Amino acid sequence: MGDVLIRTLVVAALTGVTVFAGQGAWADDGEDEVFFHFKDKRITESSGLAVSPTRKDVYYTHNDSSAGPVFFAVGPDGRTRATFTLRGAVARDWEAMATSKDPKTGQGILWFADIGDNFDGAWPDISVYKVAEPTSMSDAVIPAVRYRFHYEDGGHNAESVMVDPRTGRLYIVTKQFSGAIYRAPKQLRTDRINVLRKVGDAPIMATDAAYAPDGSSFVVRTYFSATVYRAPGKEIARVSMPSLDQAESITYTADGKALLVGSEGKNSPVYRVPLPETVLQQTAPKPSRTPLRVGSPEPMPTGTAGDVDSGGTTAADAEADGQDDAGVPASVVALWLMVAVGATGVITFIARRTQ
Repeated sequence: MGDVLIRTLVVAALTGVTVFAGQGAWADDGEDEVFFHFKDKRITESSGLAVSPTRKDVYYTHNDSSAGPVFFAVGPDGRTRATFTLRGAVARDWEAMATSKDPKTGQGILWFADIGDNFDGAWPDISVYKVAEPTSMSDAVIPAVRYRFHYEDGGHNAESVMVDPRTGRLYIVTKQFSGAIYRAPKQLRTDRINVLRKVGDAPIMATDAAYAPDGSSFVVRTYFSATVYRAPGKEIARVSMPSLDQAESITYTADGKALLVGSEGKNSPVYRVPLPETVLQQTAPKPSRTPLRVGSPEPMPTGTAGDVDSGGTTAADAEADGQDDAGVPASVVALWLMVAVGATGVITFIARRTQ
């Protein structure tokens, strides 16, 4: 099924649904601009996108399931600077990637999510590969560590992975009519399957997600828009997205002031979408209100997004543990279901056929 037809069907199916999805503020203060086009002819289905956590002007991407376990380092001109192959990895259905830093060494870490499942449970488990960010921009084969996962409530299709930069915690967002955000264990194990536990709801048909560089917020995108959250269930605003043939990827710029969004296809564009001022204000660090006296101990911050308890869990994580709703109240979900009776079959078909 062609991309244009898919999008047309989705629009038709969701027309009634979105009437009831208008809760939360829409924000669109800036003008979108094409940041670059991928120049490499091998990049035909850019499905994941991430900014290097340690190197200036380096952007990473990978193809969908049509290619092997390969990713590309691209410059701001869209030209490939290096190509890397993961040793010991497979690419069953790569759908997303994320980056983080090792808190002890400051080394960059890349995460590749083999999480696509067009039959919502066809695979007994899914995989995420962790690799050290290459130290040289030259073609190479690099080792990868594989972590296997399954969801606590059965199989799901997913195209989104993100990592909280404050804790290193990994999250997966499912791509479904009733999507959800799932959190991985704090300590990942290679000797057994790790269980993903639901911590909140997600927008309909999410295609990618990413954490802000400072961990103050995260964004989840769909084919038509993106939603910025402070934490699961704590929506800040919805941001308009540029029109793309098949909107697949999203990430933050290194300074956290804008979003980069991409699409599949040959010579596909990557857009820079400035975050609205209202979003930047709500996610800006809050200065301490307690003045320091000479010789007095520094007070512990309170009420900030990055608070950490004695067990090493952030306040946002603790809140997510008891949070079942990520931006869509139960009453709204009920209305969606009533309006979308005739559209459910189309949504299900698209969810299983799209990558």
